Amino acid sequence: MERTQTEFAFELRCCRWAERVWPPAESGSGDRVIVARQLGTKRRRWDTIVLECDPEALRERAKFGRERLDSDLLHIVRNAPTAWTYYRDCLPEPGYPWRYVREAIHRAADRGILETRKSGNRIQIRRKWPYPDWLNRIVAIENKPDLDASAARALGSQLEYDVAVSLADAVWVATRATGDSVEPALFEDLPIEAGILTLEPETLAAEVAWYPRTLAVDEPGTRILERPDGDERDRSAARFEYVDPEAKAETRLAIAERAYERGWRSFIETMRPDCRHFELRARDGDQLEPYCGANERCQTAAACSSRCADFEPEPPGWRTRGWPIEGGPGKRCRQLLEDRRRRRRPGR
Repeated sequence: MERTQTEFAFELRCCRWAERVWPPAESGSGDRVIVARQLGTKRRRWDTIVLECDPEALRERAKFGRERLDSDLLHIVRNAPTAWTYYRDCLPEPGYPWRYVREAIHRAADRGILETRKSGNRIQIRRKWPYPDWLNRIVAIENKPDLDASAARALGSQLEYDVAVSLADAVWVATRATGDSVEPALFEDLPIEAGILTLEPETLAAEVAWYPRTLAVDEPGTRILERPDGDERDRSAARFEYVDPEAKAETRLAIAERAYERGWRSFIETMRPDCRHFELRARDGDQLEPYCGANERCQTAAACSSRCADFEPEPPGWRTRGWPIEGGPGKRCRQLLEDRRRRRRPGR
């Protein structure tokens, strides 16, 4: 059980379970699944995100490369015409200076996802491929292995925010299975729209304790800005604002693009694989988890940093082995996780 004591380790196991068996039902949806971690907006970040994708459209998305398309690039590739056209005549008004659009056009051309030419002093563009509608659903999962009353209170307000905004199609809470006839999570004060999943992290056996409701992603959402503090003398009203469906659709696609690029195995990007104590240990045959030899446990990104008292750089002999093609063990760890991340995406 030591390997799953932390929420981080439980989160990795939840991601692995979702990648293997999603959706949590007897029959699958036929969608291709991409799983990512720690993504969202500046106001809300989710532990785990599951993208349900159209398989054929996802293969078309692969033509645009493994890197994400940011909002500027999406503005161009989604509106680029099939015939050569002056870019100001075919692209919608961006809402910001056109010079930034020109910069994005050059970036798109450098990545090989847009054709450009000059006619006099005018830049003309033509699309190479239509940008596909590859995203079907976004499912957000909050991981709380030990969902006690205090954790449920903190999580409850976050889930209420998710339900009100309806940015994801469904929200779940994943918690550790207790084996009780009725899981304790069902007694906690959580929104009824949120699903509850009980997961045994060692065996990856999961059961649905409560199915979520499908949220209205195509309708205006409500973003809660401020709540009363709950004191009996506090008579103030909550402050909120509406979020129009078009803005939600743009945000959903931006999140999906980031998830497409990162995946859930990107945890090594916030750790120190160049430390001599850093290891990747196999689990279930093919899942690789970070392990610290100095602390003898699965490391978290917060603990594995340059401020760690046990940090020791790789010896020069390790770092130069196979240099510059293979590098030391730290570089090899990065390559292993990147290779496994690519397996879940077409066009590698």
